[in-house]
Amino acid sequence: MLLTGCTGGSGPDGAAQDSKAGDGAGQAAAPGRYRTLLEPCGSVSAATLRELLPSAADLTDEQRERVYQGTPAVTYDTDRRAGCSWKADGPDASHQLVLDFERVVSYDPEVSDDERAQQVYGDKESAVLPAAPPTASAKPSTPDGAPSESPADPSPTSETSPGGAPRPSASGKPGGSGPLDPSGSAATGEGLEPRVLTGLGDAAFLDDVLDRAGSTAQYRTVSVVFRTSNVVVTIRYAEQPASITEVPDSAELQDKAQGLARGLAERFDE
Repeated sequence: MLLTGCTGGSGPDGAAQDSKAGDGAGQAAAPGRYRTLLEPCGSVSAATLRELLPSAADLTDEQRERVYQGTPAVTYDTDRRAGCSWKADGPDASHQLVLDFERVVSYDPEVSDDERAQQVYGDKESAVLPAAPPTASAKPSTPDGAPSESPADPSPTSETSPGGAPRPSASGKPGGSGPLDPSGSAATGEGLEPRVLTGLGDAAFLDDVLDRAGSTAQYRTVSVVFRTSNVVVTIRYAEQPASITEVPDSAELQDKAQGLARGLAERFDE
């Protein structure tokens, strides 16, 4: 499948696209590295799609070809926002992959594209990962300078709301790092919880949600979001087994989603 480059050049008049307002004296913040986006439906190789969509193996050649082509997202400007989705239904499970590419441009001459992209990325991360609890410090002092006694009510922590009630997790359920399975155990094992990722772009995080579609089988969605310069990439990879007793494997889905993310980050660096 053909891949398009992700760095671009200039507009019809030779000026760089999305140039920041300014008098040319270097007063405007620096523009972002990227002027265009990868074409999302062509950014994933057939070999990778075979790995991510094993259910497609049970389809006819014609059906499989249509699945691997993907469905482009409808966007107003594909140089600013582009996406693609793939879905394969098999007798044992269904798999879905969704990509979203966003090229962030700051129209504030004092804010660079990278800084604005970091804000966009930060909003996505803070919506999933709880803020770190405040660092423990010395007891507050009374007006006369003496340490005050510990309050009768415990201070709010990352596990409690200001009123003392359990703080909802990213899934909206009290406590824990994610939703619970029917047995009440955490949806992900130790080390597989939603978390910040290192070594991927300029910043990255992972989310993992296990849910049940009514009375049907459970489905798991793993999301990886990363920023590279002024582009924010979102990957959503989901699996739903046909059996209502089977739980999608968290480690396997996370490994595949992270592998795709690393491959896309390398493509943007080319």
